[in-house]
Amino acid sequence: MTVFHRNEAKEPLPQRLKGGVLAIGNFDGVHRGHQSVLNRALEIAGDRKLPALVLTFEPHPRTVFKPETPVFRLTPAPLKARLLEGMGFHSVIEYPFTREFSQRSADEFVSSVLMDWIGASEVVTGFDFHFGRNREGGPAFLMEAGSRNGFGVTLVDAFRDENAEVISSSRIRSLLTEGAVAEAAGLFGYRYTVEAEVIKGRQLGRTLGYPTANMSLPPEVTLRPGIYAVRFRRACGTIHDGVASFGYRPTVTEDGAALLETFLFDYSGDLYGQICAVSFFGHLRDELKFDGLDALVVQMKKDEAEARALLAGVRPIGAVDATIAF
Repeated sequence: MTVFHRNEAKEPLPQRLKGGVLAIGNFDGVHRGHQSVLNRALEIAGDRKLPALVLTFEPHPRTVFKPETPVFRLTPAPLKARLLEGMGFHSVIEYPFTREFSQRSADEFVSSVLMDWIGASEVVTGFDFHFGRNREGGPAFLMEAGSRNGFGVTLVDAFRDENAEVISSSRIRSLLTEGAVAEAAGLFGYRYTVEAEVIKGRQLGRTLGYPTANMSLPPEVTLRPGIYAVRFRRACGTIHDGVASFGYRPTVTEDGAALLETFLFDYSGDLYGQICAVSFFGHLRDELKFDGLDALVVQMKKDEAEARALLAGVRPIGAVDATIAF
């Protein structure tokens, strides 16, 4: 799959993607609510034998309007693109979201992006999608624009879970902030996953018999500090069960930045510099400060045993979960 960026040069979209079925939205999280929109686009594209495309926006609009409080991204752009590819889309178009872009009229967006550049034959989006200056382009506007310009519009209602509650990115963020990764997985349709480069740490874990692969996550990630049962995907694609600590390491440091440290079961090797992924299966306990390293090691052995038991025999929870190979 190809990821395209709309740049100032306005490079044309390849002809093979013109006239496709276009799903529009930010889709941060690619959760089950988003999947209801995305799967509808895939169905239409399959029925009509047309390319299936996604138009999304980077960076997240909330980060542009409130840069001092950037949004906790559930799926940064590379992971989002991989999830969409796994679902079956032919291409993702990452449109740069800027303050200037936000001031363009809804009519201009329709004419310059949907028609001239993409040439969409069908637009699929959520029932509450708004666009253009002052959010002037809503569902009724989009339907009328489609009728006037010759493209179809499909609006998808809000998707609700088994308790009739709407699934949303903000709801998932709240669950992750509470450490409720298993509950969040039920809304995602897959396990919460992060990707980052493995960096060098203090290498204290190695002296304790628990060497870890360390990752620095963006500061806006508000996952609850604690110990988690995880699966770790190396850059080569190999999967390992493990136990991870996310937090501030109060037993060994007083003022450290948040760090994700993963102990891979039954593995030894150099992972430095590799872009790897960690998928969260369960929250085992909160981060604690122990009275010395001996007490910490005793607890780490218990954490390892609990994580091994939790991860034994687990399977993908859905089609999207299977696409990220956990």
